[in-house]
Amino acid sequence: MYDPALKERLDRLYETFDFEGHIAADPIEFPHRYTREGDMEVAGFISALFAYGRVGQFKAFLERVFSAAGESPHEFALSFRMERDGRVFSGLRYRFNSGADVALLFHAVHTVLVEHGSLGSFFMSLFRECRGDLKVALTRFVETLRMAAMPAGGTGRGFLHLLPSPLGGGACKRLNLFLRWMVRDRDIDFGLWKGIPADRLVIPLDTHIARIARCLGFTSRRSTGWKMAEEITGVLREYDPEDPLKYDFALCHQGISGICREDRSLCAACTLSAAVGS
Repeated sequence: MYDPALKERLDRLYETFDFEGHIAADPIEFPHRYTREGDMEVAGFISALFAYGRVGQFKAFLERVFSAAGESPHEFALSFRMERDGRVFSGLRYRFNSGADVALLFHAVHTVLVEHGSLGSFFMSLFRECRGDLKVALTRFVETLRMAAMPAGGTGRGFLHLLPSPLGGGACKRLNLFLRWMVRDRDIDFGLWKGIPADRLVIPLDTHIARIARCLGFTSRRSTGWKMAEEITGVLREYDPEDPLKYDFALCHQGISGICREDRSLCAACTLSAAVGS
């Protein structure tokens, strides 16, 4: 599968890509607004989970969420009380989710912060207990958050949509996106979680990455599930064994911008070459 010519093009795309210039068109913009690690972590988690649908629409929704949460998402979550604070999200709605789902999410995060100190310390403890099996650790992470919200009514379809389990076979794109932000310490990612190697991450698989990966021959699967995400990550690991997800942001934004598309008239090599200015 390894193609030295494609390796050269991928690296050139990565090295010449304007990461900072694309922050405003990405949900990572929200955690980048904060300087304290706790705020970056909580804002990153909330932002990643609502990063579905059209960018402009979910960003407008998140603007209202963080406005209601105040200056510090971490302090808001740490002191959160459903009966007192849940009402600040009343009237919010975005596609499958309501303000009640936002409140449940903060309630679940509050529970983890109180019991474990941070989302990162909790996830890293799970990662160690699971002997480095990211899928199992993520499954247990999701199960804990779901259970934390259950007594407050966290059984609805909208809330469960925010926290999909890898056991369901889905790609869990938004959760893997959050993990990329927290684990990688290069480019625009934060690198707050030091106990997880970057080579264990799984690519945040969406329609853009799936389309480009099929064009490049990284996968022949049609279903965008966890197996496809692992397969694509495995190929990218051949191109950078230590940091396979370094290509993710640049490739995804090639798809968002429309530069790279699944089109029989444009072979993968020509499309990617055009993207990097070859």
